[in-house]
Amino acid sequence: MSRIGKQPIDLPAGVTVEEAAPRRLRVKGPKGQLELGLRPEVEVKIESKQIKVSRTGQGPARQAGAYHGMTRALLGNMVLGVTKGFEKVLEIQGIGWNAAAQGRKITFNIGFCHQVHVDLPKGIDAATPNATTIVLTGIDLQALGQLAAQIRAIRPPEPYKGKGIRYRGEFVRRKVGKSTGK
Repeated sequence: MSRIGKQPIDLPAGVTVEEAAPRRLRVKGPKGQLELGLRPEVEVKIESKQIKVSRTGQGPARQAGAYHGMTRALLGNMVLGVTKGFEKVLEIQGIGWNAAAQGRKITFNIGFCHQVHVDLPKGIDAATPNATTIVLTGIDLQALGQLAAQIRAIRPPEPYKGKGIRYRGEFVRRKVGKSTGK
């Protein structure tokens, strides 16, 4: 049994969970709504103020346990997302490197001979409080993390000068450069 999967999910006031279709759940809250397709290895019981995830007994036990915990974690993140939302902050380090959010697009000037444009998917908003900080917000944690990873992959932090795009609070281990032989 998954230890995470056994824990019930408490529903705060203003959040409803309903079955959108067979094997699909819809979570609605003050910030929006999200949907999740259920695997055949798990089943979800919706009680008055709690969601309980259990295994159905189908499939290999090891996979069923993994899907049990994963489904509970996804549902917990959905409930948290529709109530509070999520935020990822990226920082740009490099002289003259910057970003600007314009509508549904972020434009980067990060040392290439051209500007890099990133379109924002539906449900994710971006702000640039200053030229070297990008704040991504949304209710879907998976989509938010995927976009942040794609932006970071444009120019990941390099270990010699530390230049690149990194998550706020990310530690980049620095390497010593070449030294001249005497």
